[in-house]
Amino acid sequence: MTKTVRIHPNDNIEVALTNLQKGELVNSNGDTYPLLENIAAKHKYAATRFNEGDDIIMYGVLVGRAMQNIDKGALISTKNIKHAADSFTLKERKTDWHKPDVTKWQDRTFMGYHRADGSVGTANHWLVIPLVFCENKNVEVLQEAFMKALGFQQRQSPYQAMVQKFVQLYEEGKTAQDIISTEIRVADVEEKQAKVFPNIDGIKFLTHTLGCGGTRQDATALCGLLAGYITHANVAGATVLSLGCQNAQMSILLEEIQKRDANFSKPLILLEQQQIGSEQKLLEEAIKQTFAGLLQANNQQRKPAPINKIIIGLECGGSDGFSGISANPAIGFTSDILVALGGAVILSEFPELCGVEQELSDRCADEETAERFMYLMKTYNERAMAVGSGFYANPSPGNIKDGLITDAIKSAGAAKKGGTSPVTDVLDYPEKIAKPGLTLLCTPGSDVESTTAEVGAGANVVLFTTGLGTPTGNPIAPVIKLSTNTVLYNKMTDIIDIDTGPIIDGTESIEQAGERILEYVIQVASGEIKAKADANGHDDFIPWKRGISL
Repeated sequence: MTKTVRIHPNDNIEVALTNLQKGELVNSNGDTYPLLENIAAKHKYAATRFNEGDDIIMYGVLVGRAMQNIDKGALISTKNIKHAADSFTLKERKTDWHKPDVTKWQDRTFMGYHRADGSVGTANHWLVIPLVFCENKNVEVLQEAFMKALGFQQRQSPYQAMVQKFVQLYEEGKTAQDIISTEIRVADVEEKQAKVFPNIDGIKFLTHTLGCGGTRQDATALCGLLAGYITHANVAGATVLSLGCQNAQMSILLEEIQKRDANFSKPLILLEQQQIGSEQKLLEEAIKQTFAGLLQANNQQRKPAPINKIIIGLECGGSDGFSGISANPAIGFTSDILVALGGAVILSEFPELCGVEQELSDRCADEETAERFMYLMKTYNERAMAVGSGFYANPSPGNIKDGLITDAIKSAGAAKKGGTSPVTDVLDYPEKIAKPGLTLLCTPGSDVESTTAEVGAGANVVLFTTGLGTPTGNPIAPVIKLSTNTVLYNKMTDIIDIDTGPIIDGTESIEQAGERILEYVIQVASGEIKAKADANGHDDFIPWKRGISL
């Protein structure tokens, strides 16, 4: 196994692929020298001597500056470098790219749900949504009413069974110490009933904290996001609950739906509590009409569709020093295959594109698209700076601990998820995807906010890379987790779907991993495999309130 890697020929720091010891000899471009400190796997060391103020280059771009003199072979850390990134301007288009050979994929299909607008879903869900947080309780009442009665939920969860066993021990007179020492684990509970509607993958009940208060722009953005979910290819119909007096009005929601689907024809149930009257009447009407809508949704069946109807959202969370070397470039190759086939992919998390703005703006198909990307990046960072932060503050403690010590280092690796194809479009939140190819979507770097937005923009599958482990999922789109390293995969097999660690140990190429990932995506999109996030019920949904969130 190779112990170190220089990612780009112009880099002046290198990455440890395994734990390296002080005094161990390493070789950089034919120059052999000893390490001056222990270098943990995923972390970086100086491949040359730096003077204070010198540029730190990784992935071929500026990622930091030396805050002090750093000797060759010394650890690169937050103590000796700080974030730095190159400026960016409008330059010539660089849209030539090496398309992967997609001959073997040309005639591949998946089994999906065909919608009237030409989109194809990878799942078939019914949505129950509040327009304002005042209706969250009513949504939860409906969830309790529908889920068990229709067979979408176990009669008893394994965790309830575990608690009941402890209750039994308590009633038998056992002490607290007896309870602690008793070996009881979560057991499988087989008390499931058959689903009443076999062609419906789930009824999803979304709650949030928005809709009233805030600005009118917040209300419009919320309605736009909810419209993105209602018009989504994975959704057969929806029930919307409104109080009536909030900023997020039904009329705004309907306008946003029309923007995304001018010929919208799905079942849509709109109920306003202040018009109907009592909570009981509202809930009775919601149950009656939703049940009737489910009858229509159950008529949908999976049929073959070309794989370029799969729209992939590209996401990362709990990233580590291997993310930009294994999982991210692997799904970047998967992205390139889909784009070459005429499909679409979405790359978001704008704070994690800091430092690669020039490359991405140069890759934009035209100057107008490039200018919009640069404008969104600049104004987002300026708003963050105005409240005492900035993109430089993006790396989390977990990121830093595992080798991502500046935002530019994190960003240069995160951008690899987008592959190498031209950028065909740039969207602001919560706009919906409109073109094939690689689309950039302005969102925070926060995992759930960004995943929520990508699905709202039309992603019907999300590829989510992680080096530390995260259970994030989405209510309506399968979120496939990919570990950057095999240690994590073996530790968290309950939430990780795919291991890209073989890239690190040299037993698999990025291209081989990218093709393996696409095969898995096709199976998930066809309903043959359930993503771990779906199996575990990780239905995370957090709208972005357009303030400063990194």
